[in-house]
Amino acid sequence: IPYRETITKAARADYRHKKQSGGAGQFGEVHLIVEPYKEGVPIPEIYRFNGQEYKISVRGTDEIPLEWGGKLIFINSIVGGSIDTRFMPAILKGVMSRMEQGPLTGSYARDVRVIVYEGKMHPVDSNEISFMLAGRNAFSEAFKNAGPKILEPIYDVEVFVPSNKMGDVMGDLQGRRAVIMGMSSEKGFEKLIARIPLKEMSSYSTALSSLTGGRASFSMKFSEYELVPSDIQDKLIKEFEATQAED
Repeated sequence: IPYRETITKAARADYRHKKQSGGAGQFGEVHLIVEPYKEGVPIPEIYRFNGQEYKISVRGTDEIPLEWGGKLIFINSIVGGSIDTRFMPAILKGVMSRMEQGPLTGSYARDVRVIVYEGKMHPVDSNEISFMLAGRNAFSEAFKNAGPKILEPIYDVEVFVPSNKMGDVMGDLQGRRAVIMGMSSEKGFEKLIARIPLKEMSSYSTALSSLTGGRASFSMKFSEYELVPSDIQDKLIKEFEATQAED
């Protein structure tokens, strides 16, 4: 199932990547804020975390439509040159690598705004790899603190059922977390319109056939992504963590 991950509130994190091993080292420090992105919602001028204020002044914005749906908005709010502009693409690259593999279940993340507002660099040891890793780790930590949620694909489903089998088919759909949107009758058949999570549609064809003696049919098309219920989210995270432990 092509799940997605997103966040539900703003959070802040910072990360320092430092490596010293004879010769040139590696150094990069990134402070950033993440928040849910919604089309048309402006960026606040001030964020507050734990009683502290963070003023934002936008220096540059990258709006990235994601191949897997949704957007990433990446904002440079560095004042006074604490991170050189040339390292911004490396930080973005680090963030993108985590967007491609979300922290909860390794699914793609979407609809996130990232604001890089502070950091540190070293005149000799700072390079692109250092800032990529600092950006990646700061983003990962902030994402986990931003009320992360799993999204699942929801499909619009139409079912054509013989009238005398309506009750059985309705009962089965309700067991699949279906939301019934409408019904109509024509020529001894009932047409049911429902919204159903893709996860619940596995083996539906077989189930429908056995409930109706092969006399029903259905069609389905993708509608949108919605938050999964929290019990299912917990289960998906546990399953993912188990596969990670095996690796």
